[in-house]
Amino acid sequence: MTPLRTPRLELRPVTLPIAVAVLEGRPRAEIEALVGASMPWAWPARALVEQVFRASVEDVRSDPEGRLWGDRFAVTLGSRPRVVGSVVFHGKPGPDGIAEVAFGIDDSSQGNGYGCEALTACVTWALSQPECTRIRAKTTAWHEASRRVLEQAGLAVVSREPGPTGEMLVLEIARST
Repeated sequence: MTPLRTPRLELRPVTLPIAVAVLEGRPRAEIEALVGASMPWAWPARALVEQVFRASVEDVRSDPEGRLWGDRFAVTLGSRPRVVGSVVFHGKPGPDGIAEVAFGIDDSSQGNGYGCEALTACVTWALSQPECTRIRAKTTAWHEASRRVLEQAGLAVVSREPGPTGEMLVLEIARST
C-alpha cells in the first residue's frame, strides 16, 4: 500500500512491523523509527491501541492484509515529520462491501483541519477500492467535533443506537455510481 498525500499530510500505511510494535507496547523510539516520524507524547496509549485496533497481535499477524486494510498514520510534511493522528478501518470490507472507519487526532493537533484532511483522503481511497462500496463510522451523539469531521468527509447520519456512553450516531457514505 502506498502513502496518500494531501496538501499538508502524508498518510503512511500502518505496516505489520508497526502494528506489532504498537500492540506489543515496544519503546517509542522503535515505533518512531518504523513510522519515520515523531509520535505525540500521548500516543500510542494502551486505551487508544485497544480501541483502534480491535485485534490481537495474533489476529494481525495471521491476516495483516485484511486486518490493516487502509490503516494509516497522518504525518506532517516537511523536514521534521510528526504524527498528528491516524485513520483506521476495522479490517477489510466484508461481503456486504462495508468498511468501518475510525480516526483520531492528537489533542495538541486538534482544531487545525488535520482530521478532515486525513479522513477525506482515506475515505476517497477506500471507496475507490473494488471491494468497498460503503464506509460506516460511529460516534457518540455528544461528540460534536467528531461528527463534524465525519460529515465534512462526506458521511451522513443514517441511524442512532444506544452506546456505552450515550446515544451513538451511525454515519455512512456510499460509492457514487
